[in-house]
Amino acid sequence: MKTDKIFASIITIGDELLIGQTIDTNSAWMGQQLNNIGIWVKRRVAVGDLKKDILEALDAEGKQSDLIFITGGLGPTADDITKPLLCEYFGGKMIINEEALENVKTIFEKHLKRPLLPSNLKQAEVPDVCTVILNKRGTAPGMWFTQKDSGKIYISLPGVPNEMKGMMTDYILPKLPSLFTLPAVVHRTLMTFGIGESFLAERIKDFETALPNHIKLAYLPNYGMVKLRLTATGLNKSELTLEIDSLFNTLKDLVKDYLVTNEDKPLQEVVGQILEANNKTMCTAESCTGGFVAHLITSSPGASAYFMGSVVSYDNTVKQKVLNVSEQTLSTFGAVSEETVIQMANGAKSLLNTDFSLSISGIMGPDGGSEEKPVGTVWIAVAGLTETIAQKFNLRHNRTTNIEVTANLALNMLRMAILKDISLA
Repeated sequence: MKTDKIFASIITIGDELLIGQTIDTNSAWMGQQLNNIGIWVKRRVAVGDLKKDILEALDAEGKQSDLIFITGGLGPTADDITKPLLCEYFGGKMIINEEALENVKTIFEKHLKRPLLPSNLKQAEVPDVCTVILNKRGTAPGMWFTQKDSGKIYISLPGVPNEMKGMMTDYILPKLPSLFTLPAVVHRTLMTFGIGESFLAERIKDFETALPNHIKLAYLPNYGMVKLRLTATGLNKSELTLEIDSLFNTLKDLVKDYLVTNEDKPLQEVVGQILEANNKTMCTAESCTGGFVAHLITSSPGASAYFMGSVVSYDNTVKQKVLNVSEQTLSTFGAVSEETVIQMANGAKSLLNTDFSLSISGIMGPDGGSEEKPVGTVWIAVAGLTETIAQKFNLRHNRTTNIEVTANLALNMLRMAILKDISLA
């Protein structure tokens, strides 16, 4: 059993990754899961559907890491070459795996209700030199190879994220600790809002400088917010937990003026937990964000306990007829104005009978701006228990980023309004 630091490499295969047609989310998720059990990802490599490039990547990463994860190229079509390539690389021959075959038949006959094609049946073929990892969420089995001379482990998984995650969670992650002596890893994460990364670093520089070598501080910035993550590594998890908890309390105190949460969770979940804990409800009235904030909120399990609904009032007619924004307000001040978002928030709150409502109207770009209201002009309002407040923001990004930034600003503005109202109740 190995006792040294364990490194992993992740090889992602597919031309679609290289041209940006598909975004690689697998590597990020795998890296996080591996780090949680004490395995460090040393390199992430993306290669196309070329045999030569894949073979070179296998050789190179085998010299770097103890574990080499491969995702992609396991489908039934001609461009999926990973399986026969691995068979050749490890000196095996292709055979039918009965368990994998039964899995394919079950999926097609019982779930998809479709006839099996010869290409589908080939999904059950695997190299005879691998250990098969059953795919409970799809037809392509995973494959576990151990290199005879070096003992390096190569694990090939489907590129479909849901299928890969199932195999990692059910089989691979539980198995790895039995093969290696892994260090204990303890993380603590908090989120700040409203202070830039450099200003935050200046505020906590003495704290960061004094950290022991086995505890690292990471800055994870996002639009309007910065997460701070402390990571401790060592042999005794109980001792590490006590040590990092003490340091984390100090860190929280240093950033308390900007602290949103002392847990690693998204802003919309923080808002939802505050609402649910206080038995309060909310709704949204969105124009320029097109329902994006509502999407974020409902992405959290259990959101139905506090989220009543949303009105996407993209057109002024909807603002008038559904949210009771007056025609005079729109003609005098325009859709992107303090007056309009206040009426939107109040209208949604009344319509959906909630404790809080959030409204947004703005110009996301690339067109639609004017000298008076340039692209990036956004008004956000929150109607609460005692008052309705509104704030103007001037953003400078592209359309997609402006929408994401606006959502973060709106959620944080809502969070602060809820906390204020609850404290006064």
